Amino acid sequence: MRSACTGPWRLAVIQQPESTPAASPSLAVGATAILHHQLGELRFQAVVESITDCAICLLDRHGTVVTWNAGAELTTGYHADEVIGRHFSCLYPAEAIEADRPMRGLDGATSSPRFEEEGWRVRKDGSRFWAHVTITAVRDPAGQLCGFIKIMRDITERKRVAELAASTHRLQQFIATLGHELRNHLAPLRNSVGILQTAPDLAPDMAQCRDAIDRQLGQLARLADDLLDLGHIAAGKVRLDIRVVTAGDIVTRAVDSVQAKTNARGQRIAVALPAGDINLRGDRARLVQVLHNLLDNASKFAPRGSQIDVAALAEGGTIEIRVTDRGPGIAPSALVSIFDLFDQQGAVSTSPPVGLGLGLALCRSFVRLHGGSIFAESPGRGQGATFVVRLPTTSEAISEAAPFSADTDTAMMPLRIVVVDDDHESADTLSMLLQLEGHAPRVAYDAHDALRLARAYRPHLMLIDLSMPHVDGFELLRKLRSAAGLARTHFVAVSGYIRPADRERTEHAGFDAHLAKPVEMRALEQVLLRAAKTPRR
Repeated sequence: MRSACTGPWRLAVIQQPESTPAASPSLAVGATAILHHQLGELRFQAVVESITDCAICLLDRHGTVVTWNAGAELTTGYHADEVIGRHFSCLYPAEAIEADRPMRGLDGATSSPRFEEEGWRVRKDGSRFWAHVTITAVRDPAGQLCGFIKIMRDITERKRVAELAASTHRLQQFIATLGHELRNHLAPLRNSVGILQTAPDLAPDMAQCRDAIDRQLGQLARLADDLLDLGHIAAGKVRLDIRVVTAGDIVTRAVDSVQAKTNARGQRIAVALPAGDINLRGDRARLVQVLHNLLDNASKFAPRGSQIDVAALAEGGTIEIRVTDRGPGIAPSALVSIFDLFDQQGAVSTSPPVGLGLGLALCRSFVRLHGGSIFAESPGRGQGATFVVRLPTTSEAISEAAPFSADTDTAMMPLRIVVVDDDHESADTLSMLLQLEGHAPRVAYDAHDALRLARAYRPHLMLIDLSMPHVDGFELLRKLRSAAGLARTHFVAVSGYIRPADRERTEHAGFDAHLAKPVEMRALEQVLLRAAKTPRR
């Protein structure tokens, strides 16, 4: 029989004294019970020794190793005869021993039902692993401490995955904050450009400067969007709005999106599309973004005054869209790696790398999400490059709601508007832009003034920044919704946070729309039209 306090297993043979009657029932029953107990302990020991997915060992009350199972051997690399009789602190790194961590573990198990911790441990070969450890005190029937049971699992991989997830989350938060800050600073610049665009008789050189600023602002805003998209892809949180769209519409929208840049460089885009509509299932915005990035890339590397070709060909349930430039070409060794994140070495050129290397990586990710493929071709130095996108087509017909429209008279009616933003330049320039459009804006720089102004002015529309100090846009909206006389006011969130989750949050909070900073005039006009269609008080 194994004693909990004295250590090794032993078999006790019980003999009857000669004076005891052989047929004594009580003695026979007692002997049978003891044998059953011994067999139970032996079976338990066999089970423990055979466990391989965690290390289980017994320690005496001083911390000396008494038993060592197969899992302990696999986890630490020590065989039983190498560790039994040694103090269990031999598994701890030097810094943990100096901090008296092993004895703190035993003290914790002695004073409470069990001690549990995670930390580094050291294998026989000196390598480290992250362990989850449980130490439980073993006591005899009188309550005296006999030793400890220690169970240890190697959770290094689990810790690595958890740290990776935490790192991804921190990256997501950083990218979202960076995008928000970029957009916040771009907002007054874009508003100022909008004001300059309404200026009559602007000198040609001033108009040229204005348009250059506008194009660069667009590039910066798209860069912020690309960073956000990369964060979503890394976290596996990309959401696609899948519907039936036409290839011609995708190409036309993408060409329109880069027209200002190519015009400024004297470049011409030649488009060749198949006769008739070619339908495919996809997210229109993402597919336009793919072609926009390819066209932008082509314009960036192609010489000024050159031609960029866009051609589409449908065959066998697939459409192939090719974007060809007449730039320096792509090195053969880079035709695949050019789609890697941050890759900038693909172009055959002596010029320094251009851009951050985000656009093509995003193209590949979005095309793959649509079940398609993308690759690059280049005949050689100085002969340009062609990017080929292949996507599956569909025989489904397009079924879309009619686009929003409002009659001209309604659109031209002036609106009472309150712009709420703690950034004075952003609020003031947006107010000036609205005033030039014929509306009557007022400005509030914090939630308190906004609430006071709304009650007195009873606006048709309030444009509310979400990230104000003290009282943010969400809390302000709750107060405005409960205020008298504002039942028909449109409340629109204006923010540099533009992730799908951010838009869902504002919708759930009760905002009527969500505008991204810097505010695009086309999106602002849609908001103004909707507010104008609301019956007047």
